[in-house]
Amino acid sequence: MASADSRQFGDLATQLVQESRRSTLSDTLLKYNDVLVRTVIREQRHLEDLIDRAIAAQAADAAFTGDAPALLLYQTAVLRNKRCLLAYHAHRLDRLKDAYWALGGALPALLADGDLRARLSPHEVDFLREYNASVMDFRGDFSAELDVAASITHPPRDLHALVRVVRDCGVIETELGTIDFRKGQRFMVRRTDIEHLIVQGYLEEV
Repeated sequence: MASADSRQFGDLATQLVQESRRSTLSDTLLKYNDVLVRTVIREQRHLEDLIDRAIAAQAADAAFTGDAPALLLYQTAVLRNKRCLLAYHAHRLDRLKDAYWALGGALPALLADGDLRARLSPHEVDFLREYNASVMDFRGDFSAELDVAASITHPPRDLHALVRVVRDCGVIETELGTIDFRKGQRFMVRRTDIEHLIVQGYLEEV
């Protein structure tokens, strides 16, 4: 069954999945395709209307035998569109969470990236803020023992680390007191105090 412009039901939703694939292959987050998402949702409503009409027509047909291929086709298209919409949005949220953790949970730094911000929908910005709030709540329960935003790619060998300041990051409260981290300086500090600054690229371990 084709729509008015000769496209098959499900073709537009398939384009969303193809966008997700291109995003994965290029390792970039493409701009949120609001126009295409809204068009697929309109197609969903159209399909639901066709289903309602088909059910009503069959209910009024005394000779109906239970064979309803058109109804099955419409329902299959609805389910396919739904799966494609969910896959598209799940892919984008996964990439946003990856970007969030790559910066050590530094949401302001993530949202300050104008290029990235321009690719997000308002709902995705809201998601990041709510996700960050949840992480901060969880993080607070373990602040004395573990920094959940710290990188675990390479387990630390020592409790303290010798670091060099790559970018000025201002005054930070540490076990040794307040330290003004200025570019080019070196410090021996407790790893848990500055792990997030290493992840965000302000410090590098020497």
